[in-house]
Amino acid sequence: MLRFMRLIFLLFLLPLQGMLLAAPQPIEWLEIAIDTNRATWPDDAIKINNQLVLPLTYTHEQNTCEVRFRTRSPQYQPTLVPTADYELLDSIVQVDDLYRFKIRIQDITLKEFLKISFKNFPDTSTNLFDIPIQPITETQASLYVRDDELFIGEEKIFEVFSNNPENLMVSNEWIHTDPIDYRLRKQEGKVYLHLVPNKLGSFNLSIPLSVRKPYMSKGHFSYQLNPIEQRFYVKSSRLQFLNISPKEFTLSENTKTEGIEVQLNDNRLLKMNKTYRIEDQEEPGGPLIAELYTKQRLANNKVLCLLRPYNYHYKAEGYVYMKDGDQAEFISNFSITHATTIERISVLRDGGEWKPGNVLYPGETVEIKLEGKSLHKANFRFEDLIDLNQDSLQRSTTMAVFRLKVPLEIAKRTLTIYNYNQPTGQTLQISEYQRPREFDYLYLNYGDLGRKINTIRGPILYNKVIKDVVISLNPQSIDSQDKLYGKQYLDIDLRVTGKQNELIEMRSIENIVVCPGDRSPRHDKYNTRDCTIEDISLNKYLSRKTYDLDEWSKISMTIKHDKDKYGGEGYQKEVDLVLKRNFTFDIDVSFPAGLITISNDTSGKANFSSLSGISMAMIAQFSFYHPEKIAQYRPYKIGAGFLALNAFNFSENASDRDVGIVILGSLYPSKRDHKLSFPLYVGGGYFVKAQKWFFLIGPGIRVRL
Repeated sequence: MLRFMRLIFLLFLLPLQGMLLAAPQPIEWLEIAIDTNRATWPDDAIKINNQLVLPLTYTHEQNTCEVRFRTRSPQYQPTLVPTADYELLDSIVQVDDLYRFKIRIQDITLKEFLKISFKNFPDTSTNLFDIPIQPITETQASLYVRDDELFIGEEKIFEVFSNNPENLMVSNEWIHTDPIDYRLRKQEGKVYLHLVPNKLGSFNLSIPLSVRKPYMSKGHFSYQLNPIEQRFYVKSSRLQFLNISPKEFTLSENTKTEGIEVQLNDNRLLKMNKTYRIEDQEEPGGPLIAELYTKQRLANNKVLCLLRPYNYHYKAEGYVYMKDGDQAEFISNFSITHATTIERISVLRDGGEWKPGNVLYPGETVEIKLEGKSLHKANFRFEDLIDLNQDSLQRSTTMAVFRLKVPLEIAKRTLTIYNYNQPTGQTLQISEYQRPREFDYLYLNYGDLGRKINTIRGPILYNKVIKDVVISLNPQSIDSQDKLYGKQYLDIDLRVTGKQNELIEMRSIENIVVCPGDRSPRHDKYNTRDCTIEDISLNKYLSRKTYDLDEWSKISMTIKHDKDKYGGEGYQKEVDLVLKRNFTFDIDVSFPAGLITISNDTSGKANFSSLSGISMAMIAQFSFYHPEKIAQYRPYKIGAGFLALNAFNFSENASDRDVGIVILGSLYPSKRDHKLSFPLYVGGGYFVKAQKWFFLIGPGIRVRL
């Protein structure tokens, strides 16, 4: 009974557990399109090693893909997780309930664990959702053989033709079989098959091939291609082939005279204590490549010989012939090459192009290209640099490329390039960064708190006396752990002008050198003998001091990098400091005309006078400047002074002539400060002769003294 109840419990529990474990996916549907190929998630997904992957068919190494998808919930706002697997071409756009974007996948064959990752799913456990992509492609490989004859001991090379050579797995190792040894080699985007026969006869050679990216076969991924099969006829050579070890020699004055000890395959026809002439052709009269002197037979079925090279030869050029006089006796193959020589060094920085030179900077990662002769047999090492590749990225007889990182704290200025621990005579130079930095390490002080020069926008209006203008230096802001700029070479041009823009003074401050502070990781490596330490005071250079300048004078500063130090690059900042005033005081002589005065008669009743003649007013008045404009007046003034009413009426019965003490306001039709203008007057005061108060209004003529 207990077992029956346990069985019933399990039957109900297992489906419930599966429902709890199978959480809904935030991406409900997704489609990737490459050319005419489309793959849909999850309909086309295949389970591999307990993980769903989406097969994606491609035909080219560089692919532009369009991705469309739909989320499970409309509240999701998914974003794409940045990755090195692909480049986002179009940002995610939502159309109705579908999202779409474009990506570019480069070198898809070499990409491992390719996936598209989304985030911003708030109700999921990880807020991240991956769709693994398995690229698949149809790869063909075939061998075209025009001559199916092989000779014992002779290596023969055929090209393997393929629609996608990068997808073929090539090990470069020799595979030894009884009739024929073979190996596959990849070079410059092509695959080659090397064959060395071991037995006489007719043989079927079958070479298995595997690929990096699979193809679909009966609903499963397959990494094995049909083997390359070819029948070869192995014949004995007309001349006996003798293997020599090593296979490569260096031609030099020393090897010409002293020779190089080598081991040669023994042969019953090979004579001891004899010098054989080695040429590159079977017929007589060929150029002398080397001489081979046979010394003694060894126990390992080898012969110890002395080789003296006299000319260059490469294995790819063909066999060499060992001759007794002009008669060819044996054939072999080896290379006689130049001594390793570096003739040119080039540097490639990220995002740039190859440039000749050997100058590196602390903390940077670069690619170094060495060009010269016989570089393929060298073992280069770079003093104090970090080699990010165990071997060169590219290697040939004339070129070798390395990816190197310069330590940030490197102290040496000259680094030697070694070949097998021997100096090559070539070096790399370490130079400090000399990059212009925006002026966020300079502060302008003129009375208020200092302001960063790079943040100043437009002219500065200052309404107090400027005791001095000081440019303060903050060397700690130049270098950081993430980026180095180095010493900053600056010049400052000064121009002081007056209120009417008349030139007062011009000065130039040159050879300002701001060195990075002690927080810089390279602080102790900089030469600080020419560094500017003290702040820069403009009064030290100006003959007309800033505290002697009149109102609305302007100090113009042009701060710029010395572009000769930066290859024509650099920043320039112009700063204008203006001595602002809110108002000014002056004395005006004006000639009001047609004034209407209002005063009280003896009964206290207001009395309006007739239009007066030309009067004269001398007013001590205040003029007001516009708060946001430079040296521009407001259209009104106010002041106090004397008014000679009808001053120019000289008739004997001019009873209305009088002198008044007035407070007078004037309104001007123009804001410009003209010598002659026509204002409108409003004011009031006290007539001295009539001994009464009055108000007045009317136009006039103003003459500014």
